[in-house]
Amino acid sequence: MNGLSQHLRQSLLLHFRNKMALLYGYLFPLIFLVAFWVLYRHEKIPLIRHMGELLTVSVLGGACFGLPTTMVSERERGVWRRYRLTPVPAWAFVTSTVIARYLIVLSAGALQLVLAFALGMTMPAHPFGLWVAFTAVSFAFIGLGLVIATMADNVPAVQALGQCIFLPMLIIGGVAVQLASLPPWAQHVSAFFPGRYAVEALQGSVTGGGLVATRFSLLALVLIGAAGCLAGAKLFRWDAAQRFAARAGKLWLVPALAAWLAVGLIAEWRGRIAVATDDAPVATTPKIVAAPPPPLPPWMKITAKDVAALDFNVPSDGGVVSPFAAPDEEATDYTKDEVEAVRNGLSTWKPGLEGDDVQRVRNLLCVAAVPDSIQQPVERYLPPVVLHHLEEIYPKDKLIKILTWIVQHPEDGTVIDTLSDLGLEGTAGDPSVVRERSYLYALKFLIRITGRAGR
Repeated sequence: MNGLSQHLRQSLLLHFRNKMALLYGYLFPLIFLVAFWVLYRHEKIPLIRHMGELLTVSVLGGACFGLPTTMVSERERGVWRRYRLTPVPAWAFVTSTVIARYLIVLSAGALQLVLAFALGMTMPAHPFGLWVAFTAVSFAFIGLGLVIATMADNVPAVQALGQCIFLPMLIIGGVAVQLASLPPWAQHVSAFFPGRYAVEALQGSVTGGGLVATRFSLLALVLIGAAGCLAGAKLFRWDAAQRFAARAGKLWLVPALAAWLAVGLIAEWRGRIAVATDDAPVATTPKIVAAPPPPLPPWMKITAKDVAALDFNVPSDGGVVSPFAAPDEEATDYTKDEVEAVRNGLSTWKPGLEGDDVQRVRNLLCVAAVPDSIQQPVERYLPPVVLHHLEEIYPKDKLIKILTWIVQHPEDGTVIDTLSDLGLEGTAGDPSVVRERSYLYALKFLIRITGRAGR
């Protein structure tokens, strides 16, 4: 045990003396977090709905790049060959390396959380569950890092293998791109990537139901991590002269691959492919997510003073959040057909005809908010269509009061999370995001109706 602790101490000291390791291990995750904050800073509680993605990227960088790069570079320099001459068993060196890497990624994750709190994020719903989920995610990706270190003969090979895993996991594995934004085939493929379960487990402890609600994801991560650690330990190499291609026992890679395959097949079998919202399956039809509005119409008491008191600080019309096409900007290609289908269908769209006036306007705002939430190509062309429709069915003074009431009470009423009955495919993965975008579009509509300028 003394040899294990000494190697652990030495590994940590060497890491914190390596400027490049500090750059990739700490600065890169912080840059990623700030980029997300810039994109979603107009949300009422910035970053909290994206911490699962951000923490997963942090672990991915430290485990799938940092760990194998360190091990392979030390092996190339002959460090591990000298370790072999000591009386300390191989398992102690590998174990201390894994523990050191866990402490490194844990510190990077803690640093991300500290910065997120400084930027306005509230406390996670389940702090202890978040630590447990982070540990499971770290275990899974450290196991993957050991496999990469085993297969790579040199540092460039580590980078190549890491990118082959890292990039697909970011794009179609549910890490950098929300699953709700992916086509159905990609959502099925994502079930075979540990990144999906990492995001689900972490986000479930931040805003969801905690460990109980994400137990499948946690078990999947533990299985993947155990298989990776087993393969990495059995194929461990002391010397750079031991080339992987000439090494016996490559069948130990089978358990690592089989774990990914088994998790994906079980997810398919249990019907866990559907995108989840706070660990509950997302419905494919409009659903009620809050209490109905009060029976009396209090919005009738809205005054010009109430309108003037609103915060009209909204994102740019040309940005990522709540885009709004200019009057001379027209849709082209297939988006033109989608715009026409929505324009022609709004007058008979059932959610736009049900409920009181406030709820009807909320539903119509969702026609602009849902495509924006899942970043569909048609997103910027629909807000003018919705605004024109509202102006046709409501007098100006009445519409101003209703929109102002919605801005003042964004959490009231219900929201729509799918527009398939208007010819638009896709489902919003998080109703709270639809509420946020509806709030922003209500403000943008008021700016145009009243002639105000955003500030």
